[in-house]
Amino acid sequence: EAALRKAAAELEAVRTAASAERATADSEARRLKSRLAEAESALEASRRAVREGRSVEDMRLRLLLDTVLESAQGLRRELALPPVSQHPADTVEAVEPGRMTPKDIATRALSENDPALLDQLLALPQAHLVVDGYNVTKTGYPTMPLEKQRLRLLGGLAVLAAQTGAEMTCVFDGAELAAPVLLAPPRGVRVLFSRAGQTADELIRRLVRAEPPGRPVVVVSADREVADGVARAGARPVASTLLLRRLART
Repeated sequence: EAALRKAAAELEAVRTAASAERATADSEARRLKSRLAEAESALEASRRAVREGRSVEDMRLRLLLDTVLESAQGLRRELALPPVSQHPADTVEAVEPGRMTPKDIATRALSENDPALLDQLLALPQAHLVVDGYNVTKTGYPTMPLEKQRLRLLGGLAVLAAQTGAEMTCVFDGAELAAPVLLAPPRGVRVLFSRAGQTADELIRRLVRAEPPGRPVVVVSADREVADGVARAGARPVASTLLLRRLART
């Protein structure tokens, strides 16, 4: 019996010690959780302060930049400074490469009947294609009524204008017309009729003479007199069949 009492006392002592240790552990855990919460709160406060500080600095920088830009614009207006049209490199003297002209293309190994010749001519900067309208249509589809001839040619020229970006003028003989032709020119193609007492050939020569020297002007006509006349004025004549072959590819 004495042994039982002793064992019970020892068991109770163990339980008491275990309970005390558990209480100590719980207390330490609560303390650590509290410290962790404080650390997280401090970290969040630090991050918030950084964000607020960055926002303030960004605002100040943007305000300063806007002030500088507005001051520069005001100074430009006050001085009435023109837009910059020249760069420092433009003032340095040197030999620039030559510009290709219709005469240069004429020396290439291309047949006068090769549609690629017309493509190369129209690829020249600011090229202007002048077409002897009825000369082309009566070469390509002479049996069609004149109205349908015009519409077919102008439709092809509109596609060619869109593909090349070249300026295009189609000239028709209007000397025999009793009244103006009602026609909506397609996009990218200028349509002109010669006036009473004037032939389309004369109008074509006037168009060529109106161009500044050096601008690439290509005249499409099978008329030898027209071709020779525009060539003397500096234009590049090509045959009507060349244009018809090129339009057949569109």
